[in-house]
Formats: sequence, C-alpha cells, structure tokens
Amino acid sequence: MMKTTRRAFGVLTAALLASTAFAADDKVTLRLSTPASETDQRSIALAEVFGPAIADFATYEPHYNSSLIAQGAELESIASGDLEMSITSAQELAQFFPEFSIFATGYVHQDAAHQVAVFNAPLMDSFKNTVESELDVKLLSVMYLGRRHVNLRQSKDELTVTTPADLAGVNLRMPGTDAWQFLGKALGANPTPMAFTEVYTALQTGSVDGQDNPLPTVVDAKFYEVTKQIALTSHLVDLNYIALSKSTWDGLSADQQATLQAAADAAAEVARQAQLAKEDDLVAFLTEKGLDIYEPDLAAFRSHVQEQYVGTDFAASWPEGVLADINALGN
Repeated sequence: MMKTTRRAFGVLTAALLASTAFAADDKVTLRLSTPASETDQRSIALAEVFGPAIADFATYEPHYNSSLIAQGAELESIASGDLEMSITSAQELAQFFPEFSIFATGYVHQDAAHQVAVFNAPLMDSFKNTVESELDVKLLSVMYLGRRHVNLRQSKDELTVTTPADLAGVNLRMPGTDAWQFLGKALGANPTPMAFTEVYTALQTGSVDGQDNPLPTVVDAKFYEVTKQIALTSHLVDLNYIALSKSTWDGLSADQQATLQAAADAAAEVARQAQLAKEDDLVAFLTEKGLDIYEPDLAAFRSHVQEQYVGTDFAASWPEGVLADINALGN
C-alpha cells in the first residue's frame, strides 16, 4: 500500500496536469494503457464508442499491448499522475485492497447481467470509495470477460457432470496458484497444477482428465481435438473495470462527467454483447466439432463452492454480509 504522502503528491500532480491540459486547448487527453490488443472486444468498444462520445471535451488516446505502462503497474501510474485510464481487474485491485478478492472468487458473479447489477448496487459504494480515496482511481463501469467451464476427455455417456459429486476423482488441470487450486477442490475435482503449454499433450495422453477455461481458449488452443464434452459450469464469471483518474474526473464539469459516464457504460455494454455473442457462436462451433455441451445443476455447484470458502483465509477480508447481498441480486 502506498503511503498517504505519496498519494497526496500524486493527486496534486495529476490535478496540475489536468488543469494545464484544459488551459491549453479546453480538452483533456485521456491516455489508456492496457495489455489487451487493438482487436480485443474491450479495445474495440472503447475506441468506437467511448472515444467518439467524449470527443467534444476530451481526446481518447489508447495504448495497447502494455506499450505505455507495464502490465500490473497501471493503477499505481494513475495514482502517481502518470496515466489517466486503464482496464483493471478485481485480482489487481485485491493486491491493494484484499476485500476485492471476493469479485475474483468462484460463483460470486452468476452471469454478465449479474455483474452489472452488483457493480451498480449500493454494496459496491464502500469498495469504490476506498479505491478513490486511497488510489485516486474512479471505477467507471464493469466489462464482461467471459465464463470458465469444465472441459473433459470423457464423453457424456462415460461421465455426466450434474453436481460437484460427479467430479470426484477427476484430475482437472487448474492454474497453479493457491486460489485456483482451492477453487478446483471446491468444484469437487482433484486439481492438478500444470503449465498452460503442457495442457494439450496432457489431455491427449490422459495425464489429466480435463481443464477449465473460457470457450475462446478451448477453441484457440484446439482443446476440442482432445476432449469430448464441456460442462457449462460457469464457475468463474470474469470481469474488468474501466478505471479513470479521480483527479481527472474532478476536473470535468458535471455535464462532462455525465457524458463520460454514459460513454463508459455504453462501451461496456457493446463489449459485453459482443463477447456474449461470441460465446454463443463458439458453442455452435464446438457442437459441430462433436463435443457434448450442456449445463449442470448450477445452483448445486454455487451452493457447494460458496460453502467451501466460508471460514477460510480466502474469505477473511470480505466485508460481513456482502456475499449474501451479492447472491440476493442474482436469479
């Protein structure tokens, strides 16, 4: 966590830079740094929707592939006044504020619409206020990244996944961190840490029974060539936040703030619908490739997984009652 004096200096610097930019041409330059490529759905939506919508008072200047700021350093760069915008994750925010880990936990978000409902609910106010006061970062809107599912070598006739009990004894490749391995166990499987580059061969040879990833990854990595089914467990509905310098925001008029907020929400919605459509297209593609694709008992999975987190170190930083409030916003 940065010291208060450092944050105060960063806020002052950002405010001075913003006032200088406004004085020069009545427009502020909003530089965005992201590790995403120019063809990423988030990048496209921001460039085609957000940028034009704010063009009367701001110049949107995106920098892709971490070409301006190193990946992972964007939030600190905003805090120090060296950057105006980024696309950040709950995982990154949790490095500063551990309570944000709840938004990167299995079965907290139910789907894309639930993400939006959670982000706009009063329960998020304390989270947003903390980021603003401590990092000088304003979280504008939430962007949908996709859902992770269980992808198995066995056919549905050999193994049908309905509840977590059906994954007992299944060697499921999961990323190697403690949090990912815990989620694998919570799903009912036997999580196996393994480098992503080794997964295809491991599935092909039977060293593991399956892997978990969003559908685009299944297609890009051609896992469909060595697997036979996908249980649409949706055990992690991943997200990003559109993040803006709070000092830059404070330098805008009320009308400009309203326009900028609406532009961020519109860009997030366009990207969200594009990603959802892509997932639907990939279900059709994978079905054509011969995979059985079906939805298990999500209520059973959600209940079981959330129960596993209660009382653990992973949940220790979560504000009391917030998980129940989040669940209440769902189906």
